[in-house]
Amino acid sequence: MANVLVVEDDATVAEVVQSYLERAGHRVRAERDGSAAAELLGLDESAAFDLIVLDLMLPGLDGIEICRRLRQVQPDLPVIMLTALGQEDDRIAGLEVGADDYVTKPFSPRELVLRVESVLRRAVAAPAPVPAVIELGPLILDPAARRVTKHGRELALTAREFDLLSFLISHRGTAYTRTQLMSAVWGWTFGDQSTVTVHVRRVREKIEDDPKEPRLIQTVWGVGYRMETP
Repeated sequence: MANVLVVEDDATVAEVVQSYLERAGHRVRAERDGSAAAELLGLDESAAFDLIVLDLMLPGLDGIEICRRLRQVQPDLPVIMLTALGQEDDRIAGLEVGADDYVTKPFSPRELVLRVESVLRRAVAAPAPVPAVIELGPLILDPAARRVTKHGRELALTAREFDLLSFLISHRGTAYTRTQLMSAVWGWTFGDQSTVTVHVRRVREKIEDDPKEPRLIQTVWGVGYRMETP
């Protein structure tokens, strides 16, 4: 059972989502105004939630701004964004501000419940044996503390960005497809591969000296990505 915050201004959609999530055994609180949701999360009550289902288009503050503000104080809190069908730019924008996943409208409530439970499983999974601290050039990755530093300065990574970087560093020298990364890092057997592309871009922006000419996370054309040793 998880505590889920649903932020959706369409009353019908909000009621259906809440009903299906409660039927799946979760406790749900629904908010229909972006500003009200941001105020709620700004009161440190975000710690009381295990996951947020967040609509992109909201009165007050939109979902992008809410997610951006949330990531400044709660980088690990899972967020699933609801976006309009066909609005690829909106989906990418949501991922770029730190959303863990998205579902496009109109959607199957059962699919949303599956996405919620997939993200939650990943968030609360029993920790694997923690490897030793890994040094990769100027980067130092500490799996136990879930901390990455570059030249001694700590990098601000979301939980998903850390997991992706940790996986690639731990398996450096091996090329992985986007499908393989989705399975290994996200725990998904289906989904939009642009999720991986956006997260790789975000990680590059934080670890590379020049993200436009990456030296660490290399693109393997026709395959996917490979972490190199500098």
